[in-house]
Amino acid sequence: MTTLLEAPTTPPACAYETLPREETSSSVEGFIHSVETCGTVDGPGLRYVLFLHGCPLRCQYCHNPDSQGKPAGETRTAEEAFADVLKYKSFIRKGGLTLSGGEPLMQPDFVEAMFTLAKEAGIHTTLDTSGFVGHKASEALLDKTDLVLLDIKSFSPMTHKVVTGVCVDQTLKFAQRLDARGNKVWIRFVLVPGLTDNEKNINGLAQFVNQLGNVERVEILPFHKMGEEKYKLSGLPYKLANTPTPTPEAVDSARAIFARHGVVAI
Repeated sequence: MTTLLEAPTTPPACAYETLPREETSSSVEGFIHSVETCGTVDGPGLRYVLFLHGCPLRCQYCHNPDSQGKPAGETRTAEEAFADVLKYKSFIRKGGLTLSGGEPLMQPDFVEAMFTLAKEAGIHTTLDTSGFVGHKASEALLDKTDLVLLDIKSFSPMTHKVVTGVCVDQTLKFAQRLDARGNKVWIRFVLVPGLTDNEKNINGLAQFVNQLGNVERVEILPFHKMGEEKYKLSGLPYKLANTPTPTPEAVDSARAIFARHGVVAI
């Protein structure tokens, strides 16, 4: 059985610098990477997806490598950014607003301000995060979060370090914090042949998720090379250039492992 981890009360030693906390209001500024106005894969229903700039991870398969590092680039106040969301309110009424990245919790005050405005407008909120800087998410922010898409890149500490460049402990602690609070969670796991598809790794993750009472499902995401061209344009090496997409049989096998542990995986 996986040993439960204590929720962090202080920033972890492997934590990454985030923006200084400031008074939460609609005037809080955020660094914006991009927008998808009709997203269908980042939470339930049709969604307005706002990708924020800045991320402490260096995921080998990242499809937004230009969002890595400290937050930078175009800025908007929460009020300005949310005004654009409202233009699509009738379209996303059965979906909602998703904040992704990058890593949105690099800018926790902006996330909280956006979710405050969304809840006031009756719009469903989803946070897409790796959980690595989850200790930066205030209780108030999480109170305004209807759903968390928690990306667990690997359960194996060694593999997680290889895939992302950072430790996995903080992600697992954040998962347990969300469980203790009762936040609804969908776990996301990218299946990468020769990297994260090890049966022991998947078994470990399935056992861990089975201990959590708030996870509605696990989404197994087959590896793809969507970000490869961005790496070329940025002059960055793409380490997974020769890695194939997992076969349907491999994806089904991973789902079966989760099912054996009583976890719904799609």
